[in-house]
Amino acid sequence: MDPLSDVLSLLKLRTFNSGGFDAGGEWAVGFGPHEGIKFHAVAAGACWLAVDGVPEPMRIHTGDCVLLARGQPFRAASHQNLLVNATPLDPSTSQGGITSRNGGGDFFSVGGYFTLMGAHSAVLLENLPSVVHIRTDPEKAVLRWCLDHMRQELLVPQVGGFLIAQQLATMMLIQALRLHLAAGPPNGICWLSALADKQMLTAISAMHADPSHGWTVETLAQRTGMSRTSFSVKFTRTVGFSPMAYLARWRMMLAADRLTTSADPVSVVARELGYESETSFSTAFKRIMGSPPRLYSREHRRL
Repeated sequence: MDPLSDVLSLLKLRTFNSGGFDAGGEWAVGFGPHEGIKFHAVAAGACWLAVDGVPEPMRIHTGDCVLLARGQPFRAASHQNLLVNATPLDPSTSQGGITSRNGGGDFFSVGGYFTLMGAHSAVLLENLPSVVHIRTDPEKAVLRWCLDHMRQELLVPQVGGFLIAQQLATMMLIQALRLHLAAGPPNGICWLSALADKQMLTAISAMHADPSHGWTVETLAQRTGMSRTSFSVKFTRTVGFSPMAYLARWRMMLAADRLTTSADPVSVVARELGYESETSFSTAFKRIMGSPPRLYSREHRRL
């Protein structure tokens, strides 16, 4: 798998809710704080969106998708001057997964709520801005296809429709992340910045593909066609970790997943991740994860 798929798989991406919002005339709705990632995609019409902590409201058009990864409350309205009058959306009024305002007909959006069940959700969430706004254009055909099919599943319920809507929502999230990366490297030091850089992606892909290999800064630099010094400086500046620190962190993320989802003993996990002894592995695991591997396994299996 590629690094983004690796991380999303390891974080156990789940969809706990998905549905539609159908509005007519003038309207304004508010949403409280949340955990995980929310997404909203406009299937018809347009609206204004205001997110707490973000200076200016934004205009969201048909085909646009918005990811909200920091949990701030937000408001949506048909007109910008109505944002201050937003009232909470009442899910108890939903019919067939669709909540309506003023009879609907002018605006329709689909949304989903994702939580990351792995122990390392910050790996993704801390690298996303408060709002990721994916604007529609011809290159976003996959996102539009998912949006149209999800709308159809909500409007015309069929057997298995809930599961299909969840899978479509997951596809929309991953496609939105792809398009966010394709728009250019995100601002600041972060893991997502590296995935948007060809040389850094080459190095990270190598580490993810074979984490037990005895990688060194020199061998990774050779993979990218850079000098050892240039590679080390650029990697640290882009990712926020040195290459070897990133490799150790990735190995421990894999180890944490194995220790909580399999019956493999610590010695086996250590050996398969490239550690010559259980002691050296346990020392590295405790340094990065904050507790010895056996204690970590017991605590997280219980949770």
